[in-house]
This record gives sequence, C-alpha cells and structure tokens, in this order.
Amino acid sequence: MTTSLNYNTVTEAINEMGLGDFSQATIRDIQSLSRQLEEKTGQPIIHLEMGVPGLQPSQIAIKAEQEALASGCATQYPPNGGMPRLKKAAAEFVKAFIGVDIDPLCCIPTTGSMQGTYATFTAIYHAMGVRDGGKKDTVLLIQPGFPVQTTQCDVIGLKHVGLDIHDYRGAALIEKLDSMLSAGNINSIVYSNPNNPSWVCFTEEELEGIGKLATKYDVLVLEDLAYFAMDFRKDLSHPYQAPYQATVARYTQNYVLWVSGSKAFSYAGQRIGVTCISNQLYHRVYAPLQENFGVGEFGNFFCNRLMYTLSSGTTHSVQIAMAALMEAACDGSYNFLDDVKEYGRRARFMKDVLLANGFQLVYDNDQGNPLADGFYFTVCYPGMTGLELTRTLMYYGIAVFPLNTMGSTYEGVRICTSFFRPDQESLFAQRISQFKADR
Repeated sequence: MTTSLNYNTVTEAINEMGLGDFSQATIRDIQSLSRQLEEKTGQPIIHLEMGVPGLQPSQIAIKAEQEALASGCATQYPPNGGMPRLKKAAAEFVKAFIGVDIDPLCCIPTTGSMQGTYATFTAIYHAMGVRDGGKKDTVLLIQPGFPVQTTQCDVIGLKHVGLDIHDYRGAALIEKLDSMLSAGNINSIVYSNPNNPSWVCFTEEELEGIGKLATKYDVLVLEDLAYFAMDFRKDLSHPYQAPYQATVARYTQNYVLWVSGSKAFSYAGQRIGVTCISNQLYHRVYAPLQENFGVGEFGNFFCNRLMYTLSSGTTHSVQIAMAALMEAACDGSYNFLDDVKEYGRRARFMKDVLLANGFQLVYDNDQGNPLADGFYFTVCYPGMTGLELTRTLMYYGIAVFPLNTMGSTYEGVRICTSFFRPDQESLFAQRISQFKADR
C-alpha cells in the first residue's frame, strides 16, 4: 500500500509501541510515535495533536522575569496567596477584559492553570465533605473537554459525569443542566470557553442561565479561560470597553475563573495561571473546612492549606512576568491578541483543505453561526471512526487526537493549530489530497 510514509515502517512502529487501535493512546503516546516516525523515515510529521503554544512570548515577560531574577528574588519563598503586584494586576486585568470587579485578595497565582484546577477540585472535595459522605460528590464536566481534568477528579476521589454539548445549546442546554442538577449530587460545573476542542463559545444568554442554576442549586461554576478572549469573531483586545470576554461571573457569585498564561500569552513553559475566586465565595465558610483544617473560608483554605502544601506558592519571577504582561495589556501598550490571531489564520487554511477533500466538521456551528477560527477545531471523515482516522492519518504523516478520549459522543478527531507552520501548507495539502485519493 502506498502512503505518504512507508506503510510497513508506520505499522511496525505502532506495533512496537503496543498502540493497537489507538483506543488507549494518550496525547503523549501519539507524540512519541510521531517523533519515532520522523527519525525512522526522515520525513516530517505535521503535528496537530498537541495543545501546546507554538508562538514566541512577548519580550515584556522575558525582560520582567530576567530583572526579577537578577534582583535576587530566587532566594525567598513566594507568599502562598501570591505577590501583591500580581494580585493587583490580575484583578485589574479581570476588570479591563472581563468587566467584572474582583478583590486582588481573591486572585491567586498557581503553577499553571492545571495546578489551579487541581487545587480547586481539592478544595471542593473538602468543602463539600465528600470524604465524610457528603452528598454533593460529583463534578459535571461540559464536554468535550480537557481530559486531564477528569484524571484530576479521579486522583482526588471526586466522581464526575459529562454532558456533550453537541446537541445541547441555548435553552436546551439550560433545561438539560437543570434536570441534572436537580438530583442534588452535583457540586460544580466545569467548562472551557472557547471550548477545547470544539471551539464553540457560550453566549451571554447561556452563561446567564448557567449562573442562575448555580445560585438556585448552590453549585460552583468553574470557568476555564485557557483560551482567553480568543473568539476572534469579536475584537476583545481593548481594555475597559465592550465587548468583553463572556463569563458566568456576571450572573452568579458561585464562580471560580482560571486565567492561564499559556495560550493567550504564549508563556506555557514557565507555568503560570491565576485562579480568581469570587469575593463572596472566597470568604464563604464551609463547616467541613473549619472542622477538619481549622480554616473555614474557602479562599483562605485554598491559599494557606492547599497552595502551601502543594508547592509553597508560585515562582517569584514568573509572577512578575505575568504581572508585567497584564499591566501592559491593561494600559493599552500591549495588545496580547495580535500575535495569537495567527492561530485563526492557520485554522482557516486547514479547514479549507480538509473540507475540500471530503472531511466534515464535527462541531460545525455555534448556535447557527459559523465557528470562530482559533486554537482547535474538530473534523471527521465519512465511514471512519475517530480512532481509525487517527491511526490512518499517521500513515500520511499527520498526527491528530481522537475525540472519544475527550468526552465526545461523536466520532472524529481534534486538530490543534499551534505547531502548524506556514512552510508546511503545501505538504499538508498534498498529504490530505493523497489521503482522499486513496479512499
């Protein structure tokens, strides 16, 4: 069989790694396989599997961090709740680009948003008294979503259920959530906005409905803003003026926002995020926290029990870098979205090539509107499962990730634009055309 890469070489590599039909393959497995194939064949793999930023960070961050290190900050432990400069900058950033007021006290830097999600889930586990048999023992994940979050729940001991948004938008979404929350076992709702991987974006109307349900049933809404303001259909880059990043925080006080430095600021390797807990939730006292840890306030527990025991705070110098980025964005001297719009351009190109060759979008519209072009999108090929498509595309030198591992009930794969380079455009078009011809 003739494919872009030698058929036997690819088959041999898959068998050596024991990947079989790819149903148990992780993103790291697929990345490892693709790296092996590059070495064995001498041919480049087009890497669309990893959700890792592929753009250079701003010199604002690099300079600020270098200066912080030169000043001797590495000799001291950072405070558990974060450095005052970053806490103030984060609160101002939320005001400038989300349009929500939050106390700097409630903005807590973490070692990447992943630590923020882990700490938040842990705080919920203890606040809801799950270990002592508390009824609210389940996290509701709006999916498809970031698979690591389900793993985090598993590690902590939180039950979790998923809701695929493919068939639930608008009023149908709110009605479905209402029916699920009425069971009384849900403690929190988790989603990313824009969504990883479908790139659909919740509207203010949907978020208002979610917020009202959160208040009605006293559940927390955990809003993952990993792709902050990257709905490029709107210009969300101007501080202190509409349109703002859509958020549930306008409609309930039962919220936690995770603002990441990884994607919008291209600073993933330095591991920085900010967990923004609503003013009311930060100060809310939970009896299980008071009884078991002597610290009843949710936010106080987060800082002085969880962040203390997890990592003794977040690295000094990267906090300064994040603060500098946020400050520059707020004063208008740095448009942080200018660079990342490149992801949208890449998505448009790849979508055009794929759709012209028989592929179809899985999550194909946003409440009747065309999807934004951004960091991710999803595609399928008629007659093939997501696992079959993932395996087959590897023979054509294209690495992707199957949707079923992300909580989707639909067949297809996730495409990430971050590592796709302009000089690969003709090669991508050639390989996809050959894939189509071989069908």
